[in-house]
Amino acid sequence: MALFAFVNDVLIAADEASLGISDLSIQRGYGVFDFFKTLGGVPVYPDEHLDRFFFSASRMRLAVGKSRDELKEMIGVLMKRNEIADSGIRLTLTGGYSEDGYSLARANLVISQHPLTAPITAEPNRSIRLMTYPHMRQLPEVKTIDYLMAIWLQPQLREKDADDVLYHSNGVITECPRSNFFLVTDRGVLVTPGSGVLKGITRMKVLELVKGKLANEEREVRIGELHGAKEAFITSTTKHVLPVTAIDGLRVGDGNIGPVARWVSGELYKLAAPEGAASGRF
Repeated sequence: MALFAFVNDVLIAADEASLGISDLSIQRGYGVFDFFKTLGGVPVYPDEHLDRFFFSASRMRLAVGKSRDELKEMIGVLMKRNEIADSGIRLTLTGGYSEDGYSLARANLVISQHPLTAPITAEPNRSIRLMTYPHMRQLPEVKTIDYLMAIWLQPQLREKDADDVLYHSNGVITECPRSNFFLVTDRGVLVTPGSGVLKGITRMKVLELVKGKLANEEREVRIGELHGAKEAFITSTTKHVLPVTAIDGLRVGDGNIGPVARWVSGELYKLAAPEGAASGRF
């Protein structure tokens, strides 16, 4: 399938899309992005993702150069051209073509679309094993393109028979490189780290969903709390709700997918379905 992408204002074949080597994303790894799904040709939580995209750009001192409506129009054109019902759409904003390889310049905007690699289901159909590692991302509230540590740790993950990393700093749990972390305490309270993390859109929807239905806390989570947890799971746009059954080789709860993860996954699936009120057309 021949796909198309936008590079600034130009719609071009994706395999021909490129940026010059003086761009700060290449020279210094400077840039931000956001990513959302389409299901059945309908964008899922597009306004929330655009909110975060503009926030990230502002925090990184990057001018998007397009209004929200202009971005929506461009995304709509891209979707019509590519005709992918279930997809991921990525907006990337870079530091631009810097004359000295260090100073900010006019940002470059890239919008691309790709088929979803894994279907989103109401029932979690797999689980994940995590490895803890001491690290705090720079500007953790911003969705930057910097994934240096996560990629560097890939060989160690394989050595430890783990699937992903769970960061912590000074004994406090924060996040995974591409997802937020939740645990269910021995008292049945759903807890997620409240600071030092990228506050994901799926994370936000979970907290909205459980309000008034399940005891929950958004707070500092100490690493020692992992050992007594009944359940744990991670959330993201692509992973939806992914149960965690082991951390650092130790079983979480009884080592099986727990009831809270199952319930949250099913309820979120209803919200994100193409006919759901949470979705929106461009």
